[in-house]
Amino acid sequence: MKKIVFVVASFLLATASMQAQDFRLQPTPQEYVFQNDSVAIPQTYRLHAGNSVSGQPSLSLLKSLLPGETSTADFQIYVGTKTDKEMKKYRKRIPEKADGYFLKIEKNRIVVAGADERGAYYGLQTLAQLLTRNQLPQIEVADYPDVPYRGVVEGFYGTPWSHEARMDQLDFYGRNKMNIYIYGPKDDPYHRTPHWRTPYPAQEGERIKQLVNRAKQNEVIFYWAIHPGGDIHWNEEDRDLLLKKFESMYQLGVRGFAVFFDDISGEGTKADKQVELLNYIDEHFVQAKEGVAPLIVCPTIYNQAWVKDDGYLTTLGDKLNEDIQVMWTGDKVVTTINNATLDFVNPLLKRKAFIWWNYPVSDYVTDHLLMGPVYGNEQNIQDKVSAFVSNPMEHAEASKIALYGVADYTWNMNQYDSNASWQYALRSLMPVHTEELEVFAMHNADPGPSGLTFRRDESVAIQPALATLADTYRNKQDINATAYRQVSEECERIIRSADILLASSNENPALIKEIKPWLLQFKLVGEYGKEVLNLINLPAQKEAFVQSYEHARALQVLMHEVDSTYNRSSYYPGIKSGATHLMPTFNALFETATQRYNIQYNESLDEQSIFPPKENVKK
Repeated sequence: MKKIVFVVASFLLATASMQAQDFRLQPTPQEYVFQNDSVAIPQTYRLHAGNSVSGQPSLSLLKSLLPGETSTADFQIYVGTKTDKEMKKYRKRIPEKADGYFLKIEKNRIVVAGADERGAYYGLQTLAQLLTRNQLPQIEVADYPDVPYRGVVEGFYGTPWSHEARMDQLDFYGRNKMNIYIYGPKDDPYHRTPHWRTPYPAQEGERIKQLVNRAKQNEVIFYWAIHPGGDIHWNEEDRDLLLKKFESMYQLGVRGFAVFFDDISGEGTKADKQVELLNYIDEHFVQAKEGVAPLIVCPTIYNQAWVKDDGYLTTLGDKLNEDIQVMWTGDKVVTTINNATLDFVNPLLKRKAFIWWNYPVSDYVTDHLLMGPVYGNEQNIQDKVSAFVSNPMEHAEASKIALYGVADYTWNMNQYDSNASWQYALRSLMPVHTEELEVFAMHNADPGPSGLTFRRDESVAIQPALATLADTYRNKQDINATAYRQVSEECERIIRSADILLASSNENPALIKEIKPWLLQFKLVGEYGKEVLNLINLPAQKEAFVQSYEHARALQVLMHEVDSTYNRSSYYPGIKSGATHLMPTFNALFETATQRYNIQYNESLDEQSIFPPKENVKK
């Protein structure tokens, strides 16, 4: 059944001071109705809280948003779940869905009624967004998520997130109604070989305990994953050591556990042995402990392209305990998720797939940033998945651009608008310099050529002008004046945006620190493009051409230096910016212009662009 969003237009006109045209609720609610009036934000209120939320994060959130609780106030706030007597009047309005809630704002009261405690918390997160306006709208919201479990798996290769970044991420998940975080960075030695059998040192264990507590405050299930398959022995000793490791994590407060068998070979890949171990863990640990979430496994065969006729997935489907969740990346390692892959895998697994979406992860192209919109996943798969988690970049703050989209998509697929969600993310990360961040992000979105074949749109708005300019110049036609002007203006925007963002570290220090090398490269790309445009416009001016040529060559050298200095990752070192459309066009124009100059004046200027060095171009 199609979900409907109601908005009364007169409300928008009546409350222009709220800047409603720039405001959206995140993630997009299933149903909401604005009335024709607004309410002043209460300075004091009388709280009516149900027993179900006593001591829970929802009340802490409310008191942080509105500290003016008093027993004598006229304004009333009701918070609880459908089991509380305070919510009896509203029970029929509460969605019968886990994490669902009903929110109503009236002249003299606010009601936040959850289907469960997490639902009440999410209702208050929606209220928190409304409280950022000058006045509260009179509104009714009936809301719930399409996907039961939504969030992030920190499962990439490369530098793991810092403790501070993880703490910030957990707050971000709470605000955006994401309810699961899976800790599984490949380069944590205590997560996999060589130390998966060994408990964390005390200091690192204390940090995990802090993460668990922060997750609880944000109604996020903290999962800790172990990756034993690289050197596991299928015997009681290793089984008991794994359970001992889980017990040490349980003592730190962890109540969600996962076992990863991905990206391994040899003995660890045996389906029957994996099943035997997983069922034992499920029966003797997960089900034996109080309050532990369902066990999750990442199988060795985790995408459709790798499936063979060896019965691996069938063994998992037939023999795994039915409550164990099985992860799946789609029809390839990195791809978008569609009905076809779910129709393929769900019957084999005999359960709904737990989606591990490999975006915006960039460990296979660490020289690129992936900061474009989230699009391509089919918007009617909600009934075929048990969960949907995103594997992000090692750049935690920059990953939020995509994670906003993932949160929005998994909450309300039918109403999901990738571009609107992307614009919201940009505004949220850099509210003062949103325009400059958009210029940067639109040219830093595509992973480029790689063995995984996954591509994203990049430089979309300027692509036609780039193509027209390149085609007409290559074919010795008159330079297209409109295309030339558009590309020139875009180069100016690139230079200006890079400078402004580099100088705006106080607005979002974490983001600018992460992307600074790419900003330095981005500015050089704009300057190079501007100089190349000069070259193609100076064929009859020999001295001016040579000066412009020398500057362009100098910029190529500087780009190479940035590429050779920053991001010395052992996977794919370097810094690429605007690499899909901007740089290929500028390089082609440079080479053609230099060839024509050499022919015209019988000179021998080096015609080949030197950035990126050809030996570093991935096939």
